[in-house]
Amino acid sequence: MSVRRVMGTEVEYGISVQGQPSANPMVASSQIVNAYASSTVKARRARWDFEEESPLRDARGFDMARQVADPSQLTDEDLGLANVILTNGARLYVDHAHPEYSSPEVTTPLDVVRWEKAGEQVMLDASRMAAQVPGSTPIVLYKNNTDNKGASYGAHENYLMRRSTPFAEIVRHLTPFFVSRQVVTGAGRVGIGQDGRDTTPERGFQISQRADYFEVEVGLETTLKRPIINTRDEPHADPALYRRLHVILGDANLAEVSIYLKSGTTALVLAMIEDGFVDRDLSVEGAVKALRDVSHDPTLRHLVTLRDGRRLTAVQLQLEYLDLARKYVEDRYGADADEQTVDVLARWESVLTRLERDPMECATELDWVAKLKLLNQYRDRDDLDWDDAKLHLIDLQYADVRPDKGLYHRLAAAGRIERLLDDATIEAAMHDPPADTRAYFRGRCLDKYADSVAAASWDSVIFDLPGRESLQRVPTIDPLRGTRAHVGELIDRSDSAQALVAAITR
Repeated sequence: MSVRRVMGTEVEYGISVQGQPSANPMVASSQIVNAYASSTVKARRARWDFEEESPLRDARGFDMARQVADPSQLTDEDLGLANVILTNGARLYVDHAHPEYSSPEVTTPLDVVRWEKAGEQVMLDASRMAAQVPGSTPIVLYKNNTDNKGASYGAHENYLMRRSTPFAEIVRHLTPFFVSRQVVTGAGRVGIGQDGRDTTPERGFQISQRADYFEVEVGLETTLKRPIINTRDEPHADPALYRRLHVILGDANLAEVSIYLKSGTTALVLAMIEDGFVDRDLSVEGAVKALRDVSHDPTLRHLVTLRDGRRLTAVQLQLEYLDLARKYVEDRYGADADEQTVDVLARWESVLTRLERDPMECATELDWVAKLKLLNQYRDRDDLDWDDAKLHLIDLQYADVRPDKGLYHRLAAAGRIERLLDDATIEAAMHDPPADTRAYFRGRCLDKYADSVAAASWDSVIFDLPGRESLQRVPTIDPLRGTRAHVGELIDRSDSAQALVAAITR
């Protein structure tokens, strides 16, 4: 495979009720989701179908017992929190104390960018709609990963993989990649340590918002004892053929190039692992410590020790993967490599070359560099040390989703951050599903037959039809069926859900 595979992202947003620091975040998050649902969802609101979810199944071959699981792991329980399925195939809901947008399934890195950025706009609109409710207090949302008080929340990635790939090989080859990937995908953070208190006047900025919150190399948890490689085995597809790699260590990016390279480079590395192409052992000694040490050194000079004794910088380790990826694409595709695969390789090489020379050369493409440049400008102007509270506020303001307040958005509006997509393309993705995955069927059904859709999930749509004693489940177990090519004409000519289901089950 190339960079093309079934992928998607899930982003929990930071939330703050203005003037009410002790406000209940679950209540505020519900207000966000409910406001958007009330203003945009037609007819009845379809519930989320939890029946096929199995969050305690472990890729290492066992199920965790429910009685020992942390409550945060029981994502298959309907807690009655706000939850809505959007016409673009995405899910908008309350995940514990945060509003979360889970993108629809897509197949290319650029579409990952498109539907994740659409999620930012959904959240922006939701916060504006919530503010219009009489008696409400404005709620501000942030696309970030930490409150700098010890809490971290996720920006997860999902990649469909072949079940036949040994999980041990995934762990072996992906761990070093993840340890070093942050030099391209980090969002940048003011503060060292989980609560940010290890900051000193001279040392206070790190590359990743998430690195300090990881404690083990491999595990099932996502909120406690966070692992570099998560073992949740919940494929949302045929389990005999596929697994879903659930990646939890990534940062919440705003820069489109960072999002693009995050999914594109990871997809390439996974393709090499599936095809047994990785011919060298890049295993890192003490991967958890290495993850943090790399993050704590924005000069990119820290040396990671490999198990074979070599010592490389994170950029050099990424260059090892780039070298393998170039050889892999040439070997498998040659001149027939698709446009996005070629582009990901070129951008990956360009970014790594410039990071090695001078990280500031990437300030128009990568979040952590753009943020560091901005912070240094304030530090120089106002003579600020890293432990100055003003810098924490600037860090937070970078992630504000409001275009007139968020520093990322102001940089982008001024042309100081590179864009890959225009606003119209992103706005259309707020409402339209991807055409080449099952998200198309889910989204079109919710748009055209909203009053007949009782529930839906990643792998089914459930209809409530007149004259039927029971609900009618239409399985969508294959992520690459239910596309516009498969069902577009059928949906177009079916005037009712009853006609659609009759045609499907005929």
